[in-house]
Amino acid sequence: MSEIHNITIRILGPEDAEPFIALRLEALKANPEAFSTTYEETIQDKNLLDTWKTRLTPTLDLFTMGAFVGDSLVAVATLKRETYAKLRHKASLVGVYSTPAQRGKGIAKKLISAIIEKAKELDGLEQINLTVASDNMAARHLYLSLGFQVFGTEKNALKQDGAYSDEDYMALAL
Repeated sequence: MSEIHNITIRILGPEDAEPFIALRLEALKANPEAFSTTYEETIQDKNLLDTWKTRLTPTLDLFTMGAFVGDSLVAVATLKRETYAKLRHKASLVGVYSTPAQRGKGIAKKLISAIIEKAKELDGLEQINLTVASDNMAARHLYLSLGFQVFGTEKNALKQDGAYSDEDYMALAL
């Protein structure tokens, strides 16, 4: 756990499920183009709290980190390591979101940097992959500033309300 200018970054656990869900639902409403799931699909889960308590239980292959300003969870990101033997050298950075009021303050950069440092501790992990909406210039700039490189673009990766979004594939060698 590190505290930098009133920002605390730490691995989330089941006890963080309620603030995580609130932030996740905000993300799905505010930036639906950035997620493969929808707000409507998410709220249909009758056991949403239990689902996220389970998902937020950290393992060596899956953990979510959060950034807090005071007691408020303001940004999240998840690292998910591949499970198949031939893919164990890779992990994916998913579910990255920072509340709009906290954007542009370096919080997401500190959060993702913390995930990268934690990833470097994982035996045999060599690469972190992610996808980002091709037109999300702020996120693309953030990832590039952390050393990620674009290695491809998927046209029409997501479709919502008849509109398509392209996604860039990026990777960071550890």
